[in-house]
Amino acid sequence: MDQRVWLVLPFVFAAAVFGLMGAAGLLTGAWATVPLSSVVSGAGVAVAAAVSGGVRWRRAWSRTWLRWPYLGAVLVLGVAVGAVEVPALAATVVGVPVLVGLVFRLVVQNDESRQTAGCR
Repeated sequence: MDQRVWLVLPFVFAAAVFGLMGAAGLLTGAWATVPLSSVVSGAGVAVAAAVSGGVRWRRAWSRTWLRWPYLGAVLVLGVAVGAVEVPALAATVVGVPVLVGLVFRLVVQNDESRQTAGCR
């Protein structure tokens, strides 16, 4: 995974989850706002930490000195904005396209992996 992709991964993950939460709130009429949850931000950080071993780091020092402080800062940011409420429509408009983009990227990557495996 490219380092730039990894840097945005916690935010993309959180945006996709908040988009699903906003869509669920709009469809059911249960709520009109979506709280920015520190739990979702923490899950985004956990996903980034889990895949950080596969990142192509540009410099050897950045594997340690960029990875962990960055994840810690993102986690602190997620806790800091944990009580902010966003309109469900805004969460849906931002999050659902992000989710569609993630799924598309995974499908394309999976297809490329299959084609590469077939060439061997």
